[in-house]
Amino acid sequence: MATTARAGHDDLLNVRALNRATLARQMLLARHELPAAAAIEHPVGMQAQAPNAPYVGLWTRLADFRHEELAALLTERWAVRASLMRATVHLVTTRDYLALRPLIQPVLTRGFGGSPFGQHLAGVDLAPILASGREMLTAQPATRAELAPLLAARWPELDATSLAYAVSYLLPLVQVPPRGIWGDSGPATLAVAETWLGRPLAPAPLPDQWLLRYLAAFGPATVKDMQLWSGLTRLREVVERLRPQLRTFRDESGAELFDLPDAPRPDPDTPAPPRFLPEYDNLLLSFADRRRVITDGRRVPLPPGNGGNVGTVLLDGFWRATWQITRTAASATLTIAPFAPLSTADRTALADEGYRLLAFAAAESNDRDIRFALVD
Repeated sequence: MATTARAGHDDLLNVRALNRATLARQMLLARHELPAAAAIEHPVGMQAQAPNAPYVGLWTRLADFRHEELAALLTERWAVRASLMRATVHLVTTRDYLALRPLIQPVLTRGFGGSPFGQHLAGVDLAPILASGREMLTAQPATRAELAPLLAARWPELDATSLAYAVSYLLPLVQVPPRGIWGDSGPATLAVAETWLGRPLAPAPLPDQWLLRYLAAFGPATVKDMQLWSGLTRLREVVERLRPQLRTFRDESGAELFDLPDAPRPDPDTPAPPRFLPEYDNLLLSFADRRRVITDGRRVPLPPGNGGNVGTVLLDGFWRATWQITRTAASATLTIAPFAPLSTADRTALADEGYRLLAFAAAESNDRDIRFALVD
């Protein structure tokens, strides 16, 4: 059973029970037959600092996912890349962006205020700067580097880079293609969301529905987990308002966990196939307590670059290795670097899944190979 009842207490969920519940919500126990847009909406967006990372994240979760499906969502403006939860770049559907962006504005405002750019502009009236930035980006999408000198021409006494960051944090902007298009990326070019999408932002919503959606994709979870995922603060009062709709548990440290009553919580012994995750995957970054996936306290790598070439490996549902694809003119090699020795069965299973990854991420390479690095 996934829970162990204790008289007078909430049910206990051990680490394996939490792991399997989370993998089920994250579509990592089996690939799902879903459109990409539905898979993007399920976790309220996918982490996307590395533009190509969501392609691998969707491939590892969906049956028969193709690059063209996500590229079409972006070019046809059904999905966008924008700063949202935790003031980090996420891939979200257009309708979720328009509804969610006003709720997340305090997170972005706080992030900017605590940054060196915000400190450079402390005490400055930002309203005319933001109005000018909106005017410029409505007329023509631009990168921060292109926006900075335009703003500096009007406010030469202020730091140009800080002016551009103020606009990018405090206005509702989206990154436009070819940024985020597999095989045809470009710099992070910003446009005013309402202009690019041709639709207005929704009024600022209550966080209630978004926390329920978080639980559907990441639960069971603590209030701290919800706050870490979203960047929002003071969510305890929201959870207390939702408590009558929720089921509660305890983890092995005694922390209270909240969940949707009918959400899947598989048996802890449910088999978990090996999965290759991209860098910045939501699974690794959306919990304050990451022990349900990371048992050794290892820090999640956050490499630079466009993504799609490196990531992490789940084995028996837990982070047990990293992966990297290296390319030559005609070949691609996937290197799997485990944290501990692997059994023959695990090596075979990882190799089988690895060749599927190479067929997706290095389809242009005629010669594809897999190697296992020595355990460090």
